[in-house]
Amino acid sequence: MSVGQLAAKRVPTAARRLAGHDPVVVAAVVVIAIVALMAIGGRWLAPYPPDRLHAGPVNGASSLAHLFGTDDLGRDILSRVLAGAAASVTMPVIVVLLSTTLGMSLAITAAWLGGVTRGAISRLIDVIFAIPGLVLAVLAVAMFGKGLVAPVVALSIAYIPVVARLTQSAASRELGRPYIAALRVQGVSSIAICFRHLIPALIPVVAAQATVGFGYAMLDLAAISFLGLGAQPPAADWGSMIAGGQAAILSGAPEQSLFPALLIVVTVLAVGIVGARATTWAEEKER
Repeated sequence: MSVGQLAAKRVPTAARRLAGHDPVVVAAVVVIAIVALMAIGGRWLAPYPPDRLHAGPVNGASSLAHLFGTDDLGRDILSRVLAGAAASVTMPVIVVLLSTTLGMSLAITAAWLGGVTRGAISRLIDVIFAIPGLVLAVLAVAMFGKGLVAPVVALSIAYIPVVARLTQSAASRELGRPYIAALRVQGVSSIAICFRHLIPALIPVVAAQATVGFGYAMLDLAAISFLGLGAQPPAADWGSMIAGGQAAILSGAPEQSLFPALLIVVTVLAVGIVGARATTWAEEKER
């Protein structure tokens, strides 16, 4: 056997197994990679400045000069879609990171301490869970003004209960395992047990939930921008672009709303597919 064949045999084959057994997951990963590239470098990939007004008819159809057409003000839709990817993708990521961090902290504290502390955290989580995330985001905008900062903070708080409940159950099961008791008998500190053993064991479950939370966060933030409470003109944002193109749909020019809407749907589906597979892997690992 040649060196190349031996190396190929020893290389991890996870990606190849995915390609052979579930090409849908591979396609979803490719979509996520493309969307991430748009979010990171969209402004540099855009063929025109996103706010430039172009001579010619507004709501123009797709052409070689404007692949996605032009919007109601004559701006290039492709450029605005690429520029708007940064806010439309990174803001949901921030929501997921904040809610996951806070939810995990509360859940681990409740599972570790138990008793009165667990009861108090459970009641707090129940109170937060009773308020719909979108309603809390609208209230935050009403109090602190339009923009994406207030909705991001509000949704981060609103998503804490889902993460906390799931993580608390998993943390309680993990803390009941024999190896945790053995570590305590050996005198290993609580901090070391938490960061070296408990949190790594919870990562598969939390990662699966995070992918689902990303989809909900993207849809909620797009709805906020659609209502005119999120990103403000002339900033490009997929939700606000959908709202801006409503009138043009009736006149036979749906491009301004169609392309950002498709990107939202495809991104949420792709992340959901990967999240479902991650959940399956986490369940298989538990067994």
